[in-house]
Amino acid sequence: MTGYLGREVPGRVLLINNSGFGAYGRFPEPNLPHQLEMLDVNIRGLVHFTGLMLPLLKERGGAVMNIASTAAFQPTPFMATYGASKAFVLHWSLALNEELRSSRVRALAVCPGPTSTEFFRRAGLKKGSVADSLGMTAEEVVLQSYRALAKHGAQVVTGWKNKLMAAFSSRVPKPLAAAGAALVLKRYRLMQVKQ
Repeated sequence: MTGYLGREVPGRVLLINNSGFGAYGRFPEPNLPHQLEMLDVNIRGLVHFTGLMLPLLKERGGAVMNIASTAAFQPTPFMATYGASKAFVLHWSLALNEELRSSRVRALAVCPGPTSTEFFRRAGLKKGSVADSLGMTAEEVVLQSYRALAKHGAQVVTGWKNKLMAAFSSRVPKPLAAAGAALVLKRYRLMQVKQ
């Protein structure tokens, strides 16, 4: 793939790693293979594809934009594997950006909160589980991500509500953050799609 891009498409390269999915329920719900597949997609796929594309990125210049989540800032009971996978994406992206500092490539970790996509349905929750007032449109997230990239940022949390939540979650001791998140996330049990 990189050989094809190197020959046929001129200019700098923007790699956007946006594949990922979640699951809602007590681990290992809905089942262990689903949890392991989530790790493969959310972590392994991102690392693998970035590694394959990095030689071309270094040769031509550009950026790697990795979609993490506000879930990366605290433990997320009932979505434990998802939250931990996004914490990996956030920390790995920040570390990668530092490693690339002397090159013509940058990495940006994008941390959106609830976004109007199929994420919640795929995670096993009914439509409307998260109020529209708490979320953002995909277009809003994309615009804020590109603005952060233009400003040479290493991390962006999209939306002011998400920024407040991430700042608060980052400063609370992790056991307390886990207990608070459990209280919030437990209420989604009533909105879970029956498997």
